[in-house]
This record gives sequence, C-alpha cells and structure tokens, in this order.
Amino acid sequence: MLSRLRTTWSLRPCVSVCRWAHTKEKGKPLMLSPRTNKGMAFTLEERQILGIHGLLPPKVETQDTQAMRFQNNLKKMTDPLEKYIYLMGIQERNERLFYRVLMEDIEELMPIVYTPTVGLACTQYGHIFRRPKGLFISIRDRGHVRSILDNWPETNVAAVVVTDGERILGLGDLGVYGMGIPVGKLCLYTACAGIRPERCLPVVIDVGTDNETLLHDPLYMGLYQKRDRSQAYDDLIDEFMEAVVEKYGQDTLIQFEDFGNHNAFRFLRKYREKYCTFNDDIQGTASVALAGLLAAQRAVGKPITEHRVLFLGAGEGRPQETDANQEAFVHDSPGDVQSFLDAVNTIKPTAIIGVAGAGRLFTHDVIKAMGTLNERPIIFALSNPTNKAECTAEDAYKLTDGRCLFASGSPFGPVTLSDGRVLTPGQGNNAYIFPGVALAVIVSGVRHISDTVFLEAAKTLAEQLTDKELAEGRLYPPLSNIREVSVQMAVKVMEYVYAKGMAFRYPEPLDKNGFVRATVWNTQYDSFLPDTYDWPGVNFSPKTKSE
Repeated sequence: MLSRLRTTWSLRPCVSVCRWAHTKEKGKPLMLSPRTNKGMAFTLEERQILGIHGLLPPKVETQDTQAMRFQNNLKKMTDPLEKYIYLMGIQERNERLFYRVLMEDIEELMPIVYTPTVGLACTQYGHIFRRPKGLFISIRDRGHVRSILDNWPETNVAAVVVTDGERILGLGDLGVYGMGIPVGKLCLYTACAGIRPERCLPVVIDVGTDNETLLHDPLYMGLYQKRDRSQAYDDLIDEFMEAVVEKYGQDTLIQFEDFGNHNAFRFLRKYREKYCTFNDDIQGTASVALAGLLAAQRAVGKPITEHRVLFLGAGEGRPQETDANQEAFVHDSPGDVQSFLDAVNTIKPTAIIGVAGAGRLFTHDVIKAMGTLNERPIIFALSNPTNKAECTAEDAYKLTDGRCLFASGSPFGPVTLSDGRVLTPGQGNNAYIFPGVALAVIVSGVRHISDTVFLEAAKTLAEQLTDKELAEGRLYPPLSNIREVSVQMAVKVMEYVYAKGMAFRYPEPLDKNGFVRATVWNTQYDSFLPDTYDWPGVNFSPKTKSE
C-alpha cells in the first residue's frame, strides 16, 4: 500500500532524487515547523550541522517507516472524529508525512479529512481545537484586512479558499467553526492535484452567526453576535477581494465555499469578471453532476439532451422561495403535485438529482417509481454529509434490482445484491473537479474563470471512466486514481484556456502534459545540507618567484 501511488508519480524527471532546500533555520525551530520537520528522518549529518543532534532518538528512519507507524495507529482507531484529530495532528507536525499518508490511502482517508467527517469536525471545532490554521478575518476588522493578510507568513500564495460559515455542507450556519472546510478543501488541492501547500491560504470571514446554540456555547470561538447582513458585510467582502489581489496578484485564485445561496450566487455574478474566482458549491457541483450524467448516458445509450432531469432542493438544506438564480430553469406546474413522488409520477423523469440537504427524501416509493418508469433510472443523492443524503446506495440498488445508475455526494460502500452481484456506487465528489481546475488555472495564469472551463472539466472526467468501471456500477473513476485524474484534467483545461485566449502565462508551454507534471509537488523530504562542492584545479597557494 505504501507504494501504490508513488510508482505512478515519479515526477520531475530532471530533478535528482535528493533535493536540496536552503534554510536559514537551525536547531529546534526546524523541528517545530511542519514545513521543515522530518522527525527521525533527519540524517546524522543534518542533525550535526543543523544543531539538532541529541534532540532526537539516535535512530535515523526512512519516510516509509514513519508512514507505516502512522498508518498502523490509524488502523487501531474506529471513531472517524478521532482519526480526523490524529491526522490533523500529523499535518501540524510534519506536512510532507501528512500528505504521504493521505495520498497513499486516499479512498479511506478522504472521507476523514473531507466530507462526511469534516462536517462533524466543524460542529465540534471549538471542542477539539488544538492549533489555529488559516486566517481569521472578522467584521470588526473592516479597513484593516490588508494588514491581516500581511500577518500571514507565506508571501507567494496562489490559491485562497474562503467561507463565511453560513452554509457548512448540509449542516447550516456554523460561523467561525466553518474554518474546517477551507482547510479540508486545500488539503485536497495538494493531495489530489499537487498544488504546493505553502501556496494555499484558508480563510474564514466571521460576521457573526444566527446559530443560537453557538451563541450560547462558552467554547464558541467566533463573534457572539447575530450575522451582520448590512452593507458592512458587502464592504468587508469587497475589501477582502481587493486586498488579496493587491498582495498576491491579479491571477490569485479565490474559491468561495459554503456561503449561503443568497450570497453565493450574488458574489459569483459580482466578482467573476473582475477576479480569478469560482464557487465550488455552484460550479464544482454542477460540473461533477454533469460528468456523472455524461457517464450514465454511455450506460443508457441515450444522449443527455433526451433525458428529463428532476431536481429536488436548491442546495441549501432549508426551504426557500424560487430566486432569480433559478428562474431560468423553472417550468410551469405539471398539475396537482403535492409531493416529490407526485412530481416523479407526473413528470416521469429519467434522472432525479437531490441537493436538498434534508435527509432521506428519495423514499422507497420514489425509488420504486423511478425503477418502474425507466429501465436504467439515474438517481443522484448529492447532499452532504452522509446523513443528509436523499437515499442510500443500498436502497437505490436493491429497490431497482440493481438497474439504477447511482451517485452520492458522500461515500457509500459496495452493495451486494441477492443474485450475488456487487455494485460499487459512484461518489459525485467535487474533489474530482476543483483540484484539477485549480491546478490548470494557476499554471496557466487565468484571470477569469468561465463556466465553459467547468464544462471542459466535466467532459474530461467522464472520459476517464473505463467501460469496466462503468460495468461495476461506477460513474466516476476510483478515488485511488484521483491524482492522475486531476493532472489529466489540468492538462485538458490548460489546452482549452490557451486555445480560447484565457491564459496569461507566457510563453505557452508546448508540452503541457510534461509542464503540468513537472510543477506537481511531491512528498519526498528535501535535504537541508548545504550545497557543497569542489573547485577543481584551483590552487590556493601563492605562486613562487620561479613560477
């Protein structure tokens, strides 16, 4: 298992096996920084030269041994939150080892560092807090956002993920506790697409919370005030966007995450032509859902244009009136429809997509109706976390005799049918989309991200699903291949943005595949030994008179 992904990722063919990294730090600070700490993998020579000899046990370990130790410890744990705390502890101590462990077992650990466990971690953020991660900006900091950015130690930031905590997954308003989401997203930027972790900045903007439980929780870590919905809120977001670009450059990628829908669409319209920005909840979700539909059409044998798709919910986890963002997709009432089951029986969709965030709304009767109406019904239960999904994979498969094409937002395990067939449900995880898109945007110098970029990403993702995987019930490639999926997506998107004149980094790389792979960060330790070398033929003795 330790070498499962490493054999695929022999990156940077022009770089020697042992890389040198210059560091001015010496002694204990080297071991306290997760960026430079190697634990017991510091060589004897490094220990002696860098002033840390004697501060570690005598043994010099390989990263393989270190990874094995942490993986063995993880296997002993059964509670997902305990695993999350343990993994985040590794990240706080040894960054490269953390990503090594995460990448080596991405299928098992992505549900820990990301949905669904990250949702639980957010709800418990103030109770499991150990060390701050990311940047915290509050409504009280208006007029001083730039100075707060100046406090961030890294100066070469390329990607920012920002939330105001109002709609964390399907869990609602968690205020400053939402920081777990930008942290988790950026973990996947690195693990899935190889974007250097020091170039990633997680941000939470605290304007209060309407969550009464948090407002009365003595361990809550944000402002004890109702959410500010005045012009001051908009002014703060404007100031934040301007400060990021002023400090890090016009092509800095800013990903909006888990804002309330009423603000998410508004900010996307407001900023998309002015900044390099996208909203993963809107564009990323749409892209991964489209990729699933494109894969499903291969199994059904019917073009996507001939499908009738019925959506349940607006992606916010609470009832709301139709707003301007949805008006273009609203149809006249089909008649007397009192329930979602009525809608299915009346409209007779070929696909249903759940984004309500309200739990098991795809009832047994709904699933059976879809199975009666369609030979291969398409059922996407995309709400997160797992307990908010519209149905389980087991219900979807068993109630349609294994005929349905199923995908979910959070992971479900393989399902064994009564006839012995084993079907592996697809996970419509945005992590298939946003890391690859982000990598392409960063290396291409894109300044504005159009919806067509996400269309290109969806097509690329669907094309990477093999016929064998489709026959197993998958609508997406295995998560174990997500690094390769992300890199191939980045290459395709890079080709697209240069062809459409959207890229601003020149000269344009001729070998885009090689260029992307050469930029990808890997988890091997750097050497901190000074770069020493000889001067052959140089004589330091003065010449004699006879010479």
